[in-house]
Amino acid sequence: MNAITLQSTQSSKLLLTDVQTRNLHPGEVRVLIKAAALNHRDEWCRQGLYPNIQDGVVLGSDGAGVVTEIGKGVDYGLLDKEVIINPALNWGENQKVQGPNFEILGMPRNGTLAESVIVPVDRLYEKPAHMTWEEAAALPLAGLTAFRALTYQGNIQAGENLLVTGFGGGVAQFAVQFGLALGAKVSTSSSSTEKLEKAKALGVSTTFNYLDHNWISKAMEVTNGFDLIIDGAVGDTLNHLIQVAKPGGKIVFYGATLGNPSKLEARKIFWNQLKIMGTTMGSDQDFKNMVSFVNEKKIKPIIDQVFGFDKAEEAFNRMRDGKQTGKIVLVP
Repeated sequence: MNAITLQSTQSSKLLLTDVQTRNLHPGEVRVLIKAAALNHRDEWCRQGLYPNIQDGVVLGSDGAGVVTEIGKGVDYGLLDKEVIINPALNWGENQKVQGPNFEILGMPRNGTLAESVIVPVDRLYEKPAHMTWEEAAALPLAGLTAFRALTYQGNIQAGENLLVTGFGGGVAQFAVQFGLALGAKVSTSSSSTEKLEKAKALGVSTTFNYLDHNWISKAMEVTNGFDLIIDGAVGDTLNHLIQVAKPGGKIVFYGATLGNPSKLEARKIFWNQLKIMGTTMGSDQDFKNMVSFVNEKKIKPIIDQVFGFDKAEEAFNRMRDGKQTGKIVLVP
């Protein structure tokens, strides 16, 4: 089957090649991929910045497709079912945190950027009927991450002020959409005027260009501080977020693309009784709740662009350069 693999000897670090399939183990299924979506994790693997990376592994965590083969012990009724794949494997029994055997589909286990993928049957969920294949493929990883950040970690309530930073990426856009659907007063930030206009079209009440040196004072003037802030950058921008957090508020970060902060406003954290916490993906219960929520609210992922597998390098480069507004999708 055709698949996009990590290959460090290639200039692009990607290789579209024929990968041999294997027989199914008990409890596994084969899913014919209709569409797959990129995440920054795939780019980190390409850049060699992710732990335990291996050449020859099929990349991709997000995918949607049709069950074409089932292993021993799997219900025959799943054949020909349209499904999405939960890429979080082996979370464990503790809702608070993933266990030591946790892994994410697409490294080191072969992922979704292929004509088919083998996964444990318990990773399958019915494809939301209101979504296209491309939209369904875009949902799992980013949707799960945003949902846990907002609900389990952030405990956002209707009427509260929510700031989602970096509108443009998948997690941020899901956090905006989910926050609006939950009744929060949603604000977002970006350095792109075009992206902020798209956020306004979704119903975001206030937007900020974080390159504007006055954005912090403007945010405080408009909102009097945020009850919850969702961020994926950290770096020295963390101190800006501490300044705009309401006393008693929470800052939840799901990534650290800007690295560690060089300094920290520790006094403001303890005096304002702020809670700063991390979040990674989500549990099986989080995924189940997220899919139910998306179906109930008829939320659709924002799709930036769709590429064929033969344009994988172009797709990866678009994500690397931060040009996307929404999820980048690839189809076999």
